[in-house]
Amino acid sequence: MSSAPKAPKRPFEITRHDDTRIDPYYWLMDRENEEVLQHLQAENTFLAESFAALKPLENELYNEIKARIEETDISVPVRKGDWWYYERTKEGLNYPISCRLRVSGEGTTPPTIDPNIAIDGEQIILDENVEAQGHDFLSVGVLAVSPNDEWLAVGVDFEGSERHTVTIRSLTGGEPLLDTLEDVYYGFAWAMDSRHFFYTRVDEAMRPWQLWRHELSTSTASDVLVYEEPDAQYSVSVGRSRDDRVIVNFLGSSTTTEVHFVDASRPTDEFQLLEERRHGIEYGVEHFVDTSNVAWWLKTTNEDATDFRLLVREVDQKTWRELIPERPGNRLDGVEAFSNFLALSERVDGCAAVRIAKLDSGTDPFGNDLLERSTLVQGDVRPSTVGLGANPNYVTTQLRVGITSLVTPRLVADVDIASGETIVRKQQKVLGDFDANNYVTTRLWVTASDGQNIPVSLVARRSVVTSTPNGEVLPASPAPFLLYGYGSYEISIDPSFSSMLLSLLDRGVIFAIAHIRGGGEMGRSWYETGKLAQKPTTFSDFVTVARFLIDNGWTTGEQLAARGGSAGGLLMGAVMNLAPDLFQCIVAEVPFVDVLTTMLDDSLPLTVGEWEEWGNPDASASAYRTMKSYSPYDNVLASNPDGSTREYPHLFASGGLNDSRVGFWEPAKWVLKLRDANPKNMAYLKTEMGAGHGGPSGRYDAWRDEAQVLAFILSEITKVN
Repeated sequence: MSSAPKAPKRPFEITRHDDTRIDPYYWLMDRENEEVLQHLQAENTFLAESFAALKPLENELYNEIKARIEETDISVPVRKGDWWYYERTKEGLNYPISCRLRVSGEGTTPPTIDPNIAIDGEQIILDENVEAQGHDFLSVGVLAVSPNDEWLAVGVDFEGSERHTVTIRSLTGGEPLLDTLEDVYYGFAWAMDSRHFFYTRVDEAMRPWQLWRHELSTSTASDVLVYEEPDAQYSVSVGRSRDDRVIVNFLGSSTTTEVHFVDASRPTDEFQLLEERRHGIEYGVEHFVDTSNVAWWLKTTNEDATDFRLLVREVDQKTWRELIPERPGNRLDGVEAFSNFLALSERVDGCAAVRIAKLDSGTDPFGNDLLERSTLVQGDVRPSTVGLGANPNYVTTQLRVGITSLVTPRLVADVDIASGETIVRKQQKVLGDFDANNYVTTRLWVTASDGQNIPVSLVARRSVVTSTPNGEVLPASPAPFLLYGYGSYEISIDPSFSSMLLSLLDRGVIFAIAHIRGGGEMGRSWYETGKLAQKPTTFSDFVTVARFLIDNGWTTGEQLAARGGSAGGLLMGAVMNLAPDLFQCIVAEVPFVDVLTTMLDDSLPLTVGEWEEWGNPDASASAYRTMKSYSPYDNVLASNPDGSTREYPHLFASGGLNDSRVGFWEPAKWVLKLRDANPKNMAYLKTEMGAGHGGPSGRYDAWRDEAQVLAFILSEITKVN
């Protein structure tokens, strides 16, 4: 086997606030440099050679993953207008096939469709396998049917760059239109005339900053720039309300919101401002029309409410009325309005839940006791995750939800609003001998140094743990363990079922998610105490959880692996520096590890918009010092404080050459620096040469990637070969 790749050191000085850092691998940022590409290929070759002995295990795991999944399957149909919409997957095909079927009769119950048989009247809207022909990567970022059901807007990305080419296809048998729009970002909204639509574009830093309007069968040169956001900390997005009354232009930074809107039936009118931005005030809105045809705005906001509250006002009024006050610790994530009820997404005891509040039919449909009249939809297993599914219809008698846990394959269910009955439409099928009773899930609470209790969601095969008479789950003996974490952007990593995880659990590995601060699991304050100057709390929380698991007999340092991606990859790098002897191995996928250099470069994608999350180290010396204290790349050391040689956990890092969110060079530079610190450090890098932040797009390729990661983890923390 060849030795680990090396790269020339070309020192580059970066000076801020009277501090100079020397970066020997800064030159690796140039993706057009042939020397850079050759180095990445050499890393991929080294990885393949190093992992050759793991290939039998990888193949075994891949076959297990594949064997548990119903490859030919169909999603639960969702009704929109006169059609049922659903997706098919077929054995041997990498991508889904989007279909629709005309509604017959009342159409309140989704039709039962055999996934193995084509059904009369079925129309294929988009076969992504056909789109992907001749390409190694495909992502469909826009898929939108016009209100008259005649046109389909399709936006495709063949590189992973998240810039889409949009074309307009006929759904009535006609020829596609010649309209072709380049460099379109996510976010798309048809006007109700089915002639105009709105879309967004990004600037050179990949910030969605412009909202455009296009008219069918006209040149894109005549498209109208509706709005351009000059503040680089704000992004633009667009959508149409569920009641089809308004198009909403949503402008947001990490801490502040502004909304503009226009009548969806009058798309060429000027957009109106709903509420101007005020720094630190966030709000989300829903449009609602009652039985008397009076229009209302519903608003969730953090104004005078850390964990958000719900307000309402008539559209032609200015004064808001509070419907649901703040409930500290119960974060109100959002509201969705239907003709006779509201669906609230919220967090209860650290878990995602859905609350349904019925509305009255009188002059005030909301009343003064909305919360008291509401009901909560939760899973039967704790901890569990309940979230809203596809609910495109404003007038409906049922609400589509998804329910899952670490031991519960995903349920798709409809909640009957009148009776409260939960009607299971489908549950994820796990092929083979899977029996949920063979597994157990629980929630641990780990006390941090400041007294905060950190929730940890855990799952294991029942034979690996013990249970007390009162149901408490305890370790039987130290076991191989995989600990996952993220902890940024107020994103909650909620427990959900993964059939791929069974390959670890069935080999005696315990899996857990550390719901550390910086995430949103326990409310807004949970996020705020893990960002900016308090960002190091995120990392210390994770280390505290890992030490708890070892000290309480769940695992040992030789059996403990950790995994995280993107900002979770930053977490992995930071904890490696904080406690290098605590973990046997680390998996860091598309890791944000060159934090300080990236956040000093405002020409890079996302940097300016991220300053509210991490701080601006260019403008603030204190932010600079904080970032420098934890930036993984800047804190790789050759020796420990006592002078002994530092050995890091074995590392498997990955990146994507076309990644517009985390530069491919971040893991590439990091791996080199780890090897420089100590040649004994085992650090491997895999770069997807034709993909972006999300890795390979085809499902079989994604399964193969996961099998490789699991093989690495198992080889490190178990005796399995």
